[in-house]
Amino acid sequence: MIEMNSSLYNEDLAPVPWEKRTWGMWDLAALWVGMCVCIPTYMLAADLMKAGMHWWQALLTITLGNVIVLIPMILNGHAGTKYGVSLPVLLRSSFGVKGAHIPAVMRALVACGWFGIQTWIGGSAIYGLVQAVWDLRAYDTGPLPVLGISAFQFLSFLLFWAINMWVILKGIESIRWLEKLAAPFLILVGVALLVWGVWSAGGFGRIFSEETVNMVRGKRSGFHFWSVFFPFLTAMVGFWATVALNIPDFTCHAKSQRDQILGQVIGLPTTMALFSFIGIAVTAATVVIYHEAIWDPVQLLMRFHSPLVVVIALLGLVLATLSTNIAANVVAPANGFSNLAPHRISFRMGGIITGVIGIVMMPWKLLSSLEAYIFTWLIGYSALLGSILGVMLADYYLIRRAKLNLEALYSPDGEYSYGGSGFNFKALFALGVGILINFPGFLHQATGGGISVPRFFQNLYTYAWFVGFFFSGGVYLLLACDRRRGKKV
Repeated sequence: MIEMNSSLYNEDLAPVPWEKRTWGMWDLAALWVGMCVCIPTYMLAADLMKAGMHWWQALLTITLGNVIVLIPMILNGHAGTKYGVSLPVLLRSSFGVKGAHIPAVMRALVACGWFGIQTWIGGSAIYGLVQAVWDLRAYDTGPLPVLGISAFQFLSFLLFWAINMWVILKGIESIRWLEKLAAPFLILVGVALLVWGVWSAGGFGRIFSEETVNMVRGKRSGFHFWSVFFPFLTAMVGFWATVALNIPDFTCHAKSQRDQILGQVIGLPTTMALFSFIGIAVTAATVVIYHEAIWDPVQLLMRFHSPLVVVIALLGLVLATLSTNIAANVVAPANGFSNLAPHRISFRMGGIITGVIGIVMMPWKLLSSLEAYIFTWLIGYSALLGSILGVMLADYYLIRRAKLNLEALYSPDGEYSYGGSGFNFKALFALGVGILINFPGFLHQATGGGISVPRFFQNLYTYAWFVGFFFSGGVYLLLACDRRRGKKV
């Protein structure tokens, strides 16, 4: 019997009973469509092609990365559906009822960064929408001190931020309805944009001609495919490594394991591949139509002559960004912050905290360059999340054989208090190993090579998610098992 007055319990963190699980296969597929159809996905191939990849190589890398991350996604979603618990509660089994705060807050802070990025992108779409109706150039100011963006850009950012906060205050069920309503509309808008590009540019043959593709790629000398493939593959895995960790936040609402598995298989890799392809094809079409590669869909839409078309399309982009942001970047930190003090911080309050941190992080600076976005941001946080996931899956499948004590997850002095301290120090040590082994490479990358480290660590950082995942998981297995007696300890 779960103690409802426990310091580890509130209604938002409580296990979801079977009779209240309303998410079927198509709900989860719609969730992934809503999250995948967004401007970062549309532009995902840009950095790969600018690095020298051909369009089909970029698409293959993106698709492979998402097929890889789908595997731990489904495995980690199993516990959510079986026990009806969200990520912070599930973390208590492997890290301890107090130790769970550490990985939960790590995941929350990464989500805050992504929340800020998506809110900035959504605000940019609103800014473009207003520009399509009223020309603000005569009234807009130059860059504001400290912020480095104009007043209207910042106001557009705050407006989209407020819309996000309104949705999250409506609760978790509003997210399911948002995704279900957004998914078909977003697919329609994407396909319409593809049809326009192919029709206007004279067909796929002209779009994907060598001359056109080379203009999209730009001039790139000394390109070696394998030298860029592995870091970009890691980045593509890192793109959804966030949700691979907190997928129990959604699968705890699933009706069955079949629903959570098929929903994700249908929704994730297919949508990522399709929308990335749309981004590639439409950008190639802009080379033919406008004689320049326009990757940013907001900038592309501003070239259209019909204000009505521009307004409808930009509204679609706002909806796409909203559906991604709420599901992918608010649910996890809202639950994570709630877990810090369940009796004081609700899911809604956790969402507000996420929003505030998302503003303070000034996400427009994070998107300032390819190096900052791909090699510092995406690969950097993938090292953190891969390490956490390695410990979780090793503990759940190999140590506990997918069997948890649900009541003990909410007990301060139960099985998961680990002797009363509340910390599983073996799990935390293993987590630290996975992070530290990637840290020299991250430091070298974050400082632009200013801090020199051995070449070994630079190369290791290329595979940061995989290194963190296998190192942390492996070290935890060694520590958690008494090899002399063949027993778990």
